[in-house]
Amino acid sequence: MGFSDMKKRSGGEGFNKLSEQMNKLAKGSESYKDDRFWRPELDKAGNGYAVIRFLPAVDGEDVPWSRLFSHGFKGPGGWYIENSRTTLGEKDPVSEMNTRLWNSGVESDKDIARTRKRRLNYISNIYIVSDPANPQNEGKIFLFKYGKKIFDKIQEAMQPEFEDETPINPFDFWAGANFRLKVRKVAGFTNYDKSEFEQTSTVLDGDDAKLEELWKTQYKLAEFVEPSNFKSFEDLQQRLHQVIGDDIRNVVGETKTAESVSFPSKTEGTSAPSAADTPKEDEGDSGDALSYFEKLAQEG
Repeated sequence: MGFSDMKKRSGGEGFNKLSEQMNKLAKGSESYKDDRFWRPELDKAGNGYAVIRFLPAVDGEDVPWSRLFSHGFKGPGGWYIENSRTTLGEKDPVSEMNTRLWNSGVESDKDIARTRKRRLNYISNIYIVSDPANPQNEGKIFLFKYGKKIFDKIQEAMQPEFEDETPINPFDFWAGANFRLKVRKVAGFTNYDKSEFEQTSTVLDGDDAKLEELWKTQYKLAEFVEPSNFKSFEDLQQRLHQVIGDDIRNVVGETKTAESVSFPSKTEGTSAPSAADTPKEDEGDSGDALSYFEKLAQEG
């Protein structure tokens, strides 16, 4: 845009557009929203229902999901909401901190580590078969972020426990199955236990031309595990220090009862933790973690 164009936009139109952007910033949530993602709409009781179809891997990718670890917890300095570098098979400052707490021999330290444990999420392409709360979504492709509980149902469909059950590939256009997503609120937590796969069926009546067009419009999933989407170890450590301070036992609204443990220096070596040395990642379904983290960020 040249100077003359900028001058023409002075006042009216330019001011109005700037005001719109200002309003978006004031609302806060706009910067965290990705319209490619779909989430079931829940009623006041926390219940929701939809029928979705998991879609196959896109051209150039081997599997139809991305696997992502993240952390979300609050300290005296605010919220720590970051992707974990353990997704990339590398060291992460929160995982190292949790290892030290877990191995301290103090039960209260293990409790702190549990509150800061990793959240496991998967991201897949889905086709919306039925969305009663938002019928305008039907027949469209979205990204869907879901947790271990739903992934377990996918795995059970592919590798059934009993001999009289036929394995299916839920991600197959022709021999897959629709997934009835049933969301309930149980004991205050989002629950997906009643969700289930239907009988095998084809997508779009098996019309190869339409299926190929659909396949070509799916989203690439590799971007979510690109190293460029993860902060460096040093940046994450700095943020962690801002949130909890010098003492890794710093928590909101509680008094420490054990000897303080400070952060290691940047030159201090830390070996990769074993599975037995760290708290198990969140096994509850964290498919609604995206909206959960959005709310945390807005609360500041």
